[in-house]
Amino acid sequence: MIKSELIQKIAEENPHLFQRDVERIVSTIFDEIIEAMAAGNRVELRGFGAFSVKKRDARQGRNPRTGDAVVVDEKHVPFFKTGKLLRDRLNDG
Repeated sequence: MIKSELIQKIAEENPHLFQRDVERIVSTIFDEIIEAMAAGNRVELRGFGAFSVKKRDARQGRNPRTGDAVVVDEKHVPFFKTGKLLRDRLNDG
């Protein structure tokens, strides 16, 4: 599912809301999650999961084409851990 499909589904299930309002709500939620993670905070949505940022240390890598050693800089990457409700739903079918 992509963002526009999510907006469409929410708008269909809530006919009292205008689609432009649903778009604004969904965008605001995503923007707030992004801002919190950019600030280094953890975002937890109970039953769904938790978004956090993990630090990857600098390391020595290898160019797969040439085999030469390359330096890979330190970086921060998003990480998602599923919540119990989501994990149970996925495993029960």
